Amino acid sequence: MDFMKVLKSLEELLYELVSWLVFYPLTLWRAVTSPLSMMRYADLELADRLEDQYDDVISPPLFLLITLLLAQAVSTLMPKGAAETAAEAALTQSDTNLLLARGVIFGIFPLAMAVTLLVSKGIRITRNTLRPPFFSQCYVAAPFAFLLGLAIDLMLVPGGDSQTAGLAGLGGALLWYGQAQVRWFRLDLGVGLGKATGLFAFAFTIALIAALCVALAAGWGLQHWRS
Repeated sequence: MDFMKVLKSLEELLYELVSWLVFYPLTLWRAVTSPLSMMRYADLELADRLEDQYDDVISPPLFLLITLLLAQAVSTLMPKGAAETAAEAALTQSDTNLLLARGVIFGIFPLAMAVTLLVSKGIRITRNTLRPPFFSQCYVAAPFAFLLGLAIDLMLVPGGDSQTAGLAGLGGALLWYGQAQVRWFRLDLGVGLGKATGLFAFAFTIALIAALCVALAAGWGLQHWRS
């Protein structure tokens, strides 16, 4: 009986993993081409029964994690400089550590946007009220994180030949992410372009500072823990 349960669990796991080959590209395409529709879709799906949620796409947090895993895989293929900081060396000693660090760092961006929205609406922040906007934000955070990571990797390639491509990728990532967020604030809050842009700039600045602090703290902590 227990053996059959294990087989059934393995069967479900195999199907789930293989189904990502279909649903991940579809989710990525929809998130990149129609970010606002996907964000609204994430809100609506949370109202469904648990077994019916995100039936035709990857769920938002999982989509973000898979994208970060792919970004990490691409990063390992990039040429690296001979000199690495102690923090980078500590993080890259473990793929799990690096993925967790990326997840926390890039999870700060959807969190900051979601909190900014709730505060602007005057809604009390609880686990239940924070979940819908956070899930929505994961759909746009994933492509942004991938493009940003790729751009930074290109800029760090030794020799400097890829810096132009890296800068172009960085600009493209920021423009795409910014326009999606400004439109999201405008629709959800019913405010003008100026205020929506200000809210995005504020939330993005807070998220960027927090992400840098977490990255530095993680590198410092791992370095001293290993020593």
